[in-house]
Amino acid sequence: MTLKRVGYSLLRLISLSIAVAYVWVLPVQAMDEATEKTNSSTQLGYKLGSGDQIKITVFNQQDLSGDYTVSGAGHLALPLIGEVIVKDLTTKQVEEAIANKLKPDYLLNPRVSVQVLNFRPFYILGEVKEPKSYPYVDGMTYLNAVAIAGGFTYRAKEDHVIVTREINHQKTEIRMNMEDKVQPGDIIHIEERFF
Repeated sequence: MTLKRVGYSLLRLISLSIAVAYVWVLPVQAMDEATEKTNSSTQLGYKLGSGDQIKITVFNQQDLSGDYTVSGAGHLALPLIGEVIVKDLTTKQVEEAIANKLKPDYLLNPRVSVQVLNFRPFYILGEVKEPKSYPYVDGMTYLNAVAIAGGFTYRAKEDHVIVTREINHQKTEIRMNMEDKVQPGDIIHIEERFF
């Protein structure tokens, strides 16, 4: 085999390796970016409330890291620093609040990460077959929520729902279409029709 042929074969092998790597890495990278966008869009503007389960990671501090549930009062009880008010805060704001409490006395430069593990449940009442609380699933519509609750009873108004939701610290009733999206903590009422 001549030196020219060896060089040509080596060049083909390198080109083929690069092409395979490109085909393999690009879809994986795109999938990772899509997952990251979905997770961040779900949690970006989401404000924590009672019943949310979150994971707190304080880097290199296993004793301070763990899974927590937001209390009915909207607090978390953490080791060393005690209670932290998290109700109506985003995960980014909670990270900052925990880091600020750790900084002066416990850690020099704390790095804190907060992730929502399970969103607070939604409640469905009224004219459904199984009225109770159910785990929230991202992207669920009110029609999906009714299906999870066993479907409508024969007396149900099926074209809309009445939702009680906390807006600016006040419980507000809103009429929603069946294709609108459920929010964590929604109290969904299926009204009775009178004919």
